[in-house]
Amino acid sequence: MARKKQNIWVGMLFKLLKVILHHPLVVSFLVIVIGGWYAYEVQIARPRQVFMGIPQSQYWYQPFTWVRVFRNAHFMLGYSDLRGNPLWVSYQVKSVAKQAESYQRPRNYSVDWRAINQVKQGDYTGSGYDRGHLAPNYAISRLYGKQAQLNTFLMSNIVPQKPNLNRRVWQRLEEMEIKYFTQLGDALWVLTGPVFTGRTERLPAAFNVEIPDAFYKIYALPCATDALRVIAFLIPQQVTGNEVLTDYVTSVDRIEKLTGLDFFADLNDSIEERLEANIDIEPWRLRQVTLNNRY
Repeated sequence: MARKKQNIWVGMLFKLLKVILHHPLVVSFLVIVIGGWYAYEVQIARPRQVFMGIPQSQYWYQPFTWVRVFRNAHFMLGYSDLRGNPLWVSYQVKSVAKQAESYQRPRNYSVDWRAINQVKQGDYTGSGYDRGHLAPNYAISRLYGKQAQLNTFLMSNIVPQKPNLNRRVWQRLEEMEIKYFTQLGDALWVLTGPVFTGRTERLPAAFNVEIPDAFYKIYALPCATDALRVIAFLIPQQVTGNEVLTDYVTSVDRIEKLTGLDFFADLNDSIEERLEANIDIEPWRLRQVTLNNRY
């Protein structure tokens, strides 16, 4: 049987070689088309969906920080097939108009055909973890339409989150970003993802899905008055749901250390170092917002 399969592959290779030798112009055309598409994807399309550079692994030799980039309608992510999680998701939000159309949530989540690790909706069933969105359904659907919403229900955008985190603390953070942070400028960029720090745990029914220990959100807001504002949050899985969001403000440097990722690599080095080390909630009016709205 093994020899028969080997002969099949050898035959296919000879047929491919014959096509190349007999149709060099066709092959050259395909190479040009594929090369042009790849150049457009890497040089133009992807940079448009992230602020100041696609997040990169700081450690090329660490497979658990490797990702494949999936570009969707109005958000993009770096997916880890080894962890069964996106390690980062990038999207941009602005104020939602009152007349923005509201779409009904899809009944089911979809397997992402691009993923080698084919995580399914049923993998989470009975696990004690919610299917947590990283690119949020509410903001993405109302800003960008039905197709963008459907993309947020791809399992490549989903992470295991405890109910008190997903339905309470994380939801409040998403509400704050769309209702208040977007009022501070025209283009709010968001980077978000899981953090893995302790003993490796996986979903009971799905060994291919690793359970994160915490989650981060990084907000970047270009402003005419003071050039650029950055604020970051790091929230653990184990929350009661009543915590105040100001308790979870941290530096980008700390998130980079925990995740092994490098954010904002296209920024000038001196600006990047200053912003990523800084923890300043005042430009974001965070105390006022959390006090008045019980965030």
